[in-house]
Amino acid sequence: MTNDDSAESAKSKKRGGNGSSGIDAALVREIAQLLADADITEIEVEKGDLRIRVARTTSLPAVPAPSPVSVQVAPSPAPVVLSAPAASDAAQQIADHPGAVKSPMVGTAYLRPSPEAQPFVEVGSLVKAGDKILLVEAMKTFNEIVAPRAGTVTTILVEDGQPVEYGEPLLIIE
Repeated sequence: MTNDDSAESAKSKKRGGNGSSGIDAALVREIAQLLADADITEIEVEKGDLRIRVARTTSLPAVPAPSPVSVQVAPSPAPVVLSAPAASDAAQQIADHPGAVKSPMVGTAYLRPSPEAQPFVEVGSLVKAGDKILLVEAMKTFNEIVAPRAGTVTTILVEDGQPVEYGEPLLIIE
């Protein structure tokens, strides 16, 4: 080996190479193995003026599209059409009823103070203005809903524990 060959070999080793290409294949393989072991797609190593970047692409296996399946569907009987406007009209009539007590907030309506207690009111109950008729729980606070006027409870429109919206009719007092 001549002095020139050993100087070139020393320069190559200093650069991290193992020959005239200047690339240390063993180091690249080691970095690629780190990539696979860590299950990452890219790694970059820099030491002094040597910089190696190894990246891999992951691809999902191609999955053929399922073939279309022909399905015979028996004809259904003529659909029953419910009159949506009629249901909407009935709800609007209840909301517009002069004795409708509406929810002052969004929450959960309770007809009784506790699960084992009797309801505040039932259909046919006589109430005076200011009587507690139900609770609406909102943000962990139980808000008393009181009768705005005296009368008889003719309809209860919510069930115990039912979510209610602002302005939703809760019951009717006539």
